[in-house]
Amino acid sequence: MESIDNYLPILIQVLLAVGMALAILFVSHLFGQRSRGNRFKDSPYECGLDPAGKEQSRFAVKFYVTAMLFILFDIEVVFMIPWVMVFRDFLSMSLPILLPMGFFLGVLVLGLVYELKKGALNWEN
Repeated sequence: MESIDNYLPILIQVLLAVGMALAILFVSHLFGQRSRGNRFKDSPYECGLDPAGKEQSRFAVKFYVTAMLFILFDIEVVFMIPWVMVFRDFLSMSLPILLPMGFFLGVLVLGLVYELKKGALNWEN
């Protein structure tokens, strides 16, 4: 039969986690957006000056399209780094491990060519 001393560290960890969660909620409620009467929170701020222009300006869709394409192709490139690290020995021996990555890069290049032909990166439109 196990004693309660074996479970004491787990109990302390659970109590700390619950306490920290409650503390974060309390501080967020105290100083958050919903707090009233906070003159720093209620005052407008833009580089030390009163804000100029509209409160909510609209961005063109091309900014979002460009950002999505950047994220898409950036993530695809990030997938290549672990592949190279894992298959470094196979790559040095020129085994047919290059075929799947060649297919991957081919699909990636076809996607980029498609986006260029559709004018997704054309800023004049």
